[in-house]
Amino acid sequence: MADVTGRALWRGRLLVLTAAALWSLNGLFGKLLTKPNPWNLGEPPVEGLHIAFYRCLFAGLLLAPLVPRSQITWRPLFLGMMLCFAAMNAMFVYALTLGTAATALVLQYTAPTWILLLGLWQGQKPHRSDVLVLVVAMLGVGVIVQDGIAAALTTGGPRFWVVLLGLGSGITFGGVLLFLKKLHGHHAILLTVLNQFAAALLVLPFVFLVPQPTWPQLGVLVVFGVVQLGLPYVLMAQGLRHIPAQEAGLLGLIEPLLNPLWAYLVATEIPERSTQIGGVLILLALILRYAPWRRGAAVWTRTVTKTPAVTEPAP
Repeated sequence: MADVTGRALWRGRLLVLTAAALWSLNGLFGKLLTKPNPWNLGEPPVEGLHIAFYRCLFAGLLLAPLVPRSQITWRPLFLGMMLCFAAMNAMFVYALTLGTAATALVLQYTAPTWILLLGLWQGQKPHRSDVLVLVVAMLGVGVIVQDGIAAALTTGGPRFWVVLLGLGSGITFGGVLLFLKKLHGHHAILLTVLNQFAAALLVLPFVFLVPQPTWPQLGVLVVFGVVQLGLPYVLMAQGLRHIPAQEAGLLGLIEPLLNPLWAYLVATEIPERSTQIGGVLILLALILRYAPWRRGAAVWTRTVTKTPAVTEPAP
């Protein structure tokens, strides 16, 4: 059973928040590798296919030696986790090949909704206040991607597929969180390495169809993979030892809040009005969830304490 003391809960939340903050560096690294800059790292631009492949490969290679031999094991449940992660990464890659992944990346954060729906299917009865928090958060996500969805419905074609890919990545991201929660007793780095290698293997057949990155760009991809992808999933796996998957998904919404902040600090890009409004709604949802005056703020905690199986899918 997960440790659900107050101190452990906040430790788990801090780990998840740190993971989300590191995930938000995706835009910063992406601009460095695809846009002109003083270091010439964006010329020629690195293909999205290579970004998705090499960051997973390097994250797996550099983290693998850190797995203790005594912790190397295998469970059939690992396969489901790896398939979810590889599918999530593949959908991200395909969205990039269609020209933009912005809508798909934000829609990925519909994951808490899919986790809640799975819980309802399993007979869970979430607290009404938690449902309200989730609704406000998803409204924020919807406002951010409204232009992309409107364009998809109007023009169809690639934009429509990007929306579907985003929803698919949200479902698979929710699956990854649920599997990590269920496998919380296993070494966090082992789970991360398995996921990274599975994702890289799925993309491998297509990597050599486009020109390869330069050596300096590969060096950036090493840092990209470890700092922005590998380490955050280690932290997420550790955080899920203490908090439910649905709460982790909600805390992950910090990433789309930080993405425009990095864009502004690095390239002085002012976020669009829809992004600002959506961000305010997401921030409001997080305030409602963790406000000290909110009664029943630990409802997810009580669920884990009394009936741990409720927040975890059966293998």
